[in-house]
Amino acid sequence: MIFQDLILQNFGPYKGRHCINLLPDADRPIVLFGGLNGGGKTTLMDALRLVLYGQRAQCSTRNNLAYADFLNQCRNRHANGTPTQLELSFLLTRNNAAQPTTLRVCRTWENLGKKNRDTLEVFEDDELKPDLVNGWDGEIETLLPLGISNLFLFDGEQVKELAERDSLPPSVIQAIRNLLGLELPERLDTDLDVLISRKRKQLAKDNDRQQLEDIEATLEAQHTERRRIKQNRASLQNQLELAQHHLELAQEKYITEGGKIASEEAALKAKKTQLETDIETLRQSLRELAADEIPLMLIRPLLKKAQPQAEDEIKHQQFELAKDLIDDQNQALLAFANDNFDPDQAKQLAKFLDSQYQTMAYAIEEPYLDLDAATLHQLGHSLKHTLPNQRRKVKQLLKSIQQTQSESESLERYLATAATTETYQKLSQAVTEGQTKLANLTAEAVQLDRQIEQINQQIERTKKDLQSYSQLAIDLKNTNHMLATANKVKHTLAEFKQRLKLHKLNRLEELVTKHFLYLLRKPDFVHRVQIDTDTFQLSLFDQEGEQLPKHRLSAGEQQLLAIALLWGLANASGRQLPVAIDTPLGRLDSEHRQHLVARYFPQASHQVLLLSTDTEIREEEVGVLRSQAAIAREYLLDYHPKKRQTTVKAGYFW
Repeated sequence: MIFQDLILQNFGPYKGRHCINLLPDADRPIVLFGGLNGGGKTTLMDALRLVLYGQRAQCSTRNNLAYADFLNQCRNRHANGTPTQLELSFLLTRNNAAQPTTLRVCRTWENLGKKNRDTLEVFEDDELKPDLVNGWDGEIETLLPLGISNLFLFDGEQVKELAERDSLPPSVIQAIRNLLGLELPERLDTDLDVLISRKRKQLAKDNDRQQLEDIEATLEAQHTERRRIKQNRASLQNQLELAQHHLELAQEKYITEGGKIASEEAALKAKKTQLETDIETLRQSLRELAADEIPLMLIRPLLKKAQPQAEDEIKHQQFELAKDLIDDQNQALLAFANDNFDPDQAKQLAKFLDSQYQTMAYAIEEPYLDLDAATLHQLGHSLKHTLPNQRRKVKQLLKSIQQTQSESESLERYLATAATTETYQKLSQAVTEGQTKLANLTAEAVQLDRQIEQINQQIERTKKDLQSYSQLAIDLKNTNHMLATANKVKHTLAEFKQRLKLHKLNRLEELVTKHFLYLLRKPDFVHRVQIDTDTFQLSLFDQEGEQLPKHRLSAGEQQLLAIALLWGLANASGRQLPVAIDTPLGRLDSEHRQHLVARYFPQASHQVLLLSTDTEIREEEVGVLRSQAAIAREYLLDYHPKKRQTTVKAGYFW
């Protein structure tokens, strides 16, 4: 099988139609895709799985979504009515034919309901094949079985999980069994059990047969009853969803039409009354300030002008009171100087006393304030402290009154939208009825779930009765040649199955060991990889035959071991299938990274789709692959954050 073209139309971030050529060259197997995280690499892998397997596809983002819901989720949000489509064409060589056959698988869907599905078309050499459409699940199982698809379409997270687990996951164990052909002996063993069961009925006594048939009839009746209950439960689930929807509508109407406000009306009115009381309290505080000095703010400029005038008048008063005393003192000093000093010194003293007198003399125009010192002090204190403080208090009170008034008015408008008493009763009744109906349906659903659990227990008990009786019938007819022969065949088949498993696992051990040593930086560190025949658990042994605990491997070496296992399984299958790998270079150091790039990617398959970020396959690694002439095509998944769309361009990051 060789993938030719992959077409994505309005799928995930791929808006519009994108056609990607996947064909490798004869000696260039790698098709390299580069893209940053969130750029569409995983979406590309999901597209491959979805177009091949449809509803059975193990896509990364599906989780527990119903198939129709998952398909709707995969549609590009900007598709604008254009259908979503995935198309994959690939080459097959059937029955050693000279020319390969081209198969083209196309899945198309638009907005789907819960019971709708995508439209599948399968073309063989451009001719629509209805028989392939109807039997596609069986056809793809012959080409690339779903059970082994993860061994050929895998990503770094899968490798990481496989590397970190102490035991292999069930999906990998089942894939190993499928690849190695171990399911065929088990199928034969099951077919023998069916044959033996049929013969038990034929060889049992009449009364034994009748009892066996009664048990089987009881079992069938129980299965019928379980189907009936499950149908009722499914029908009830629809009623539950409808009741939930109606309740949500009633609750939304209850809120939008004022029911909620009406239910809170008493509390809201009490709050409004409290706000009005608060406003009155604030206004009273404002009135008290108005009765104090705050009205003087109206003449504050005049008061500021009066303050220096009052100071001048006080100084003038003080000078006038001391003037006569100063004159008497000066006259006494001059008389003393005239009597005791020479004339020049007496003149100098007289001149000095006159200048001092002129300095202290404080003359003003006509005084008009006539304030005393205490009143002047009170005026200064008011201008500097009292009036500014009271002004700030007034501003705060006015702001508080405004805010409280605004809140009161908003609350009044809010109360005006409350439903009337009659409307409130209707709205409240609708919500109560919706809640009651939903609660009743939920209780009924719980009861049906309990009935399903009970009928399941009854079925299990009946099965045990049937098994016990069937074993008794075999014991009674153990001389029958057919049963004896069948048991012998089953024993032989068990031995054959064990030998086949050993043979296949020995081959797989050789391949895994070979690939692991080829990728490993320390080839003498591990001598042999052994696979347990029952659990398929991998064990490592050194040159001396001593077992090496897995934890002694580094994280990168454990990842290489996981890749070696996948590589060995792909080789052991004998199938020529493409390999798609998404971001596989996880926690590898530079040397292991180089080994994986140079040794694994070019040899993993005849066609290798390699999806990587710029930090996985860097400029150095892509240079190695180019130097080996291993790359057939290079693409860059260019994601535009503003448009939330990915465009496929030719070329890589470098």
